[in-house]
Amino acid sequence: SAPDTPVIDQAYSKLSNSITVEWRAVPGATNYMLTAQDGDSFVETIVKNSPGTVMGLKPATLYRITVRSINSGGKSQPSPFRKVNTVLAAPVLSVRSLSCDSIAVSWKAVRMAAGFSVSLMRSDGLGRMLKQNTTNTSLIFTNLDPGTLYTIKAYAWNANGMPGDDFTYNQRTSPNAPVDVKVAFSSGALRAVVSWMPAEGALTYSVTVSSGLLKLRCNTSSASCMVPSLQCSSEYNVSVTAYNDAGPSQPTDAVSLKTIPCAPVHISIEEDEPGHLLVSWSSVSLGHYYVVFVKSDDGLEVHCNTSHTQYHFQSDCGFTYFITVFAYNEAGQSPLGDVFNYTTAPCCPSDFRAVFMSSDTVRLSWAPVRGADLYETRAAGGSGEVLCRDTATACTLSALQCSTPYNITVYSFSEARGSNTSCAPQYVATAPCSPEIKNISKEGVSVISVQWQPNNEEATYVVTARGEAGLWHCTSTRNSCTLMDLPCGSAFSVSAIARSPAGQSLPSYSIPLETAPCCPNDLILTQVTQSVTNISWSVGRGAQTYVTALESPKGQAKCHTLQTYCLLGCITCGTNYTVSLRAISETGLTSSCTYQGYPSSACCPSGVKLYRLSNNGIRVFWRASDETINYNADLHGSKGNFSCTPSSGRSHCDITKIPCGDVYTVVVAPVTDKGPKLTFCPKKIYS
Repeated sequence: SAPDTPVIDQAYSKLSNSITVEWRAVPGATNYMLTAQDGDSFVETIVKNSPGTVMGLKPATLYRITVRSINSGGKSQPSPFRKVNTVLAAPVLSVRSLSCDSIAVSWKAVRMAAGFSVSLMRSDGLGRMLKQNTTNTSLIFTNLDPGTLYTIKAYAWNANGMPGDDFTYNQRTSPNAPVDVKVAFSSGALRAVVSWMPAEGALTYSVTVSSGLLKLRCNTSSASCMVPSLQCSSEYNVSVTAYNDAGPSQPTDAVSLKTIPCAPVHISIEEDEPGHLLVSWSSVSLGHYYVVFVKSDDGLEVHCNTSHTQYHFQSDCGFTYFITVFAYNEAGQSPLGDVFNYTTAPCCPSDFRAVFMSSDTVRLSWAPVRGADLYETRAAGGSGEVLCRDTATACTLSALQCSTPYNITVYSFSEARGSNTSCAPQYVATAPCSPEIKNISKEGVSVISVQWQPNNEEATYVVTARGEAGLWHCTSTRNSCTLMDLPCGSAFSVSAIARSPAGQSLPSYSIPLETAPCCPNDLILTQVTQSVTNISWSVGRGAQTYVTALESPKGQAKCHTLQTYCLLGCITCGTNYTVSLRAISETGLTSSCTYQGYPSSACCPSGVKLYRLSNNGIRVFWRASDETINYNADLHGSKGNFSCTPSSGRSHCDITKIPCGDVYTVVVAPVTDKGPKLTFCPKKIYS
């Protein structure tokens, strides 16, 4: 069966959208149905037990509340109802910070509200809570801490004083204006660094630099900011404003900033009298005094402090002066303005000298003259005048006459002041004229005489023979000199120069000279056969071909060759020869060379015969070409080599104990005093 009807003990509303109900438990009930009815509308909620809450209600509304118990058998009858009003809705706040120490709170009217209660407290829990009751829909809290986060809570109450829902809002007061504002001005970069003490609760800062209609701003989150692009000769007001999410602080009191003065303008320079220059300029706004810097082109600098707008200073000839004027105030020095220069008339080049002289050219050099832009050099003498203009401190006068004095003057010019024409001349003579070689003759094997045409006064002549072998010189003040000890086989180029205190002439045209070739130092003769001799020799310097000859009463052998050796035939054996050689150059110059005599080798024997002996030996017979010649017999075979030499005057000898069964070669040749044995005599075969 359905459970019994429950009885409500109490019903109340703590939130504007709900009512909480308490009742006694009913035996056998598994659930309960809570019903809140407002006229024709109602809200039902199923709960397990007491207490239960009906949600989704309207604020400040009277509801009839009933409870029904439920089990599997059904629902009970509704309990006797209770009337309960829901509490008031919370006011919706609109909060803003009016200043760094006040917060304004406002809200819309709440239905059935008789009054409102608003409280305020620092969110960090410090300090005391402020609370105000009002029937209005706005109020203002004052005397608050700048830049501080506050928590604001508000609720409405009805005519019975019952409070409704509350509303919480966090709001920060705007920051206080920064303090201890300092401005550091950088005169070189025309910028300022503004710094201050951080303000409590400030998130960012804005620096305003203003002068008339011009305003410059700099935003930062730190406690300093750089303001660039300031103008010279200007006075600025500098203020700082702190910002947070509540808004800006009041700007700080303006700090005055005066920038450096601008560079002076309308600068003029006048030479009011010789040696004195007057510099003048226009007055500069915010300029307290001026400094004039005058620097000459030699590096010397002077300066002058003045409160006036002009300055006198002394000048000298030939100087270029660079003039700069700066204005100063307590902020520093003005930027660099225009640099003006003034050049006085140049001085005369008085120390010029000839650094190079030839027969037709003089090169002059001098120290730079202060203020000179151009130099003009004039040379008068000979058949006319030579002119040279250049910006360099040197001049080369060409097309002059050799061995001639010239009157030379160097003038200085300045674009600003013109020419200084009072410069003194100097006398310079050109170098001697080149000599002309007329004749070269040979006085001996290594002696050469050179003659030339003298064409200078008070000149010394030097003749030089130049070749791969070296240099040879001779000197004379007349028209000839002799070159001694010239080496053989050498080619030379002979030239002459003239010298005087004015310099040295160009060399004359060169004349070729060739000395006879050298004789070879080493000559070697080698007998090749009984009638052929090889002659070889070292190279003779300067020789192209050679003619060698062997001569005796019995005949002559001769050879002409490009080589350094030659084979001479038809040589008679046992004969003494004289040896001669001629070295011939490419141009036909000849040197005759003699050497030690040469004896040809003794003649080979004839009629060589072999006889077998009983003791495994042989006897060798021959017929001597001369009884005074000694001979030697050599036996060569695969089983050994054997020899025999008879006593003087005999023409046979025996060779014994020869291995049998071999083939031998037998040679009989004259005995030489030195050197190898002769190998060109006839051979005999013995088996």
